[in-house]
Amino acid sequence: MNPKVDFFFKKEKKWQAEFERLRKIALDCGLSEELKWGCPCYTFEKSNIVLIHGFKEYCALLFFKGALLKDAKGILIQQTKNVQAARQIRFTSAREIAKMKTDLKAYIHEAMEVEKSGLIVNFKKTAEFGVPEEFQIKLDESPALKTAFHALTPGRQRAYILYFSAPKQSQTRTARVEKCTNWILKGKGLND
Repeated sequence: MNPKVDFFFKKEKKWQAEFERLRKIALDCGLSEELKWGCPCYTFEKSNIVLIHGFKEYCALLFFKGALLKDAKGILIQQTKNVQAARQIRFTSAREIAKMKTDLKAYIHEAMEVEKSGLIVNFKKTAEFGVPEEFQIKLDESPALKTAFHALTPGRQRAYILYFSAPKQSQTRTARVEKCTNWILKGKGLND
C-alpha cells in the first residue's frame, strides 16, 4: 500500500467498501500502487495496468489495455464508442466484487501478460474520424483555421472532432464550432 494513495480511500464514502476490496485484489496480484489522475492506479514495471474509480451509479476497475484482453467472461465494458483501448468492469456492491475475486485476479494477470509481451493497441488515426459537415464548411471557408487545426496534435484534433460530432442537431454542432474557433486559432486544445 502506498501512503500517498490512502487519502483516496478515506475521502470516498459511497464506494468505500468496494474500493477497499478492489485495492486488496490489485495489491494481491503484485502490482505497485500509485496516485494518478486523482485515483488509485496499479502498475507493473512502471506501466499502467488498472485504475480504480467511482461514478454516481457504479464504481469500476479500468484496464488501460482492456481492448487487448480476451474477456473470457464477457464482463469488460467499453465506456463510450470513442474509447479505443480502455475497458471497465463495473460494480454496484462489495458482494459482487467478492464473488468475482478469482476472475478479477485472472483479468489482472492477463493484463500484466499483455504488458510483458509488449502488445500495443492500434488506435484509429485522426483521419479515420469523420469531420462533421458544419466544421468542414468552416475549415473550407477559413484557410487560417484549417492550418491552425492541422497544426494541433492528433489528440487535440480528435477531441475537437468528437466534441463537434456529438450533438444530434446541426444548430448545436454549428454553435460548438463557432465557440471553439478562436481556441483552435490560438493553438489550444479543447480542454486547455
